[in-house]
Amino acid sequence: MSAPTDRKFLGLLPLPERRYLTDALRTETVGGMLLLLAAVAALIWANTPLSGSYEAVRDFHFGPAALGLDLSVEHWAADGLLAVFFFVAGVELKRELVAGELRDPRAAALPVVAALCGMAAPALVYTLVNVLGDGSLDGWAVPTATDIAFALAVLAVIGTSLPSALRAFLLTLAVVDDLFAILIIAVFFTSDLDFAALGGAVAGLAVFWLLLRKGVRGWYVYVPLALVIWGLMYNSGVHATIAGVAMGLMLRCTTREGEEHSPGEHIEHLVRPFSAGVAVPLFALFSAGVSVSGKSLGDVFTQPVTLGVVLGLVVGKAVGIFGGTWLTARFTRAELNPDLSWPDVFALATLAGIGFTVSLLIGELAFTDDPALTDQVKAAVLTGSLVAAVLAAILLKLRVRKYSALYANEERDEDEDGIPDIYEENSPEYHLRMAEIHERKAAEHRQRAQVAGASSEEADRPA
Repeated sequence: MSAPTDRKFLGLLPLPERRYLTDALRTETVGGMLLLLAAVAALIWANTPLSGSYEAVRDFHFGPAALGLDLSVEHWAADGLLAVFFFVAGVELKRELVAGELRDPRAAALPVVAALCGMAAPALVYTLVNVLGDGSLDGWAVPTATDIAFALAVLAVIGTSLPSALRAFLLTLAVVDDLFAILIIAVFFTSDLDFAALGGAVAGLAVFWLLLRKGVRGWYVYVPLALVIWGLMYNSGVHATIAGVAMGLMLRCTTREGEEHSPGEHIEHLVRPFSAGVAVPLFALFSAGVSVSGKSLGDVFTQPVTLGVVLGLVVGKAVGIFGGTWLTARFTRAELNPDLSWPDVFALATLAGIGFTVSLLIGELAFTDDPALTDQVKAAVLTGSLVAAVLAAILLKLRVRKYSALYANEERDEDEDGIPDIYEENSPEYHLRMAEIHERKAAEHRQRAQVAGASSEEADRPA
């Protein structure tokens, strides 16, 4: 069986890529629902008479002070648990570069340009709003990130099954987003460097890489080493999540003879459920708990910093991703899948305006010296993500019948061989199997017709 050669923009994915995508997004969808529940729980907890207990738990410190790790629960979630999230992002990026949509520069150009425009436009919108409103420019990076898990949770809530090409495009956008968010954090949010600790972290990463190259196996080797690298990176002044990304990028994501899955895919398969189902929801629980009132919601739309975040997510993301995609397709002469249209791309670009996890993290880093403004920025991220989700839900619902038909066609497996029929249309063996199935069904229906005819004659005979 040969894989489809359709390389149109948003065309049919190769079967192995589709299987990987389905498995990855299934986990992310479940994680997205947990993320949504955690965010709602945080808001309820922080806006009830129990708000004092929320602050007490969030600000509770624990950890070895001698190692510089006496951190609050909120910081453990942001710096510790999110390192797991960024580790998965690193593996995902490595896989996309060597075996996924980004391995072919020509195929990668469109989603990469779309993602870059989808980060540049929100930053420009935020900057423009704050220049005109005399606000702070420190938060320019807050609206630049897309939260794939939250976006998938929205799709699950509204009951929309997107065709695999649209889901893959959304995932690729999020992967490139994560890459540049990592670079932004590393370059713009690095405090005073402790070169001894940084040197130790680099040495630890070198040992990690060497062990991987030598084929050493065993979680009991890598997990303690990863914790040491993370601790050194945290104390170096570089954001600790960078350690997770670096280790993820070191894993081999190509298969060798006799391997069904690469080590990177295998480890990602093991770690992703913890990342999506535990690490990110716990981060949301202790980061999304902001006080919500009529005044605070009004301030979101009147203060330049918060208004810039909201408009960046809602307007900047949609315009940037759609504009970058359309321009790239026009100048590269990439043909859009005839089953889809440009309004579908705009709906997806609007959905990408949901920027939750990384946006909250960058918001904390950008305004770390101003807790009140940090909470306002968090409220703006929540508001902008909610508005983007509602708009995307409306736009996607307008095309839900078309999406459902395309999704059903991709899932159809009439010969029950475990491979969707759409991937076997050029296979003679498939058509012979289908002919045999239809002949068997035809014989069954002829037999039923005879039985039905006999019963009808028996009923028509006079008593």
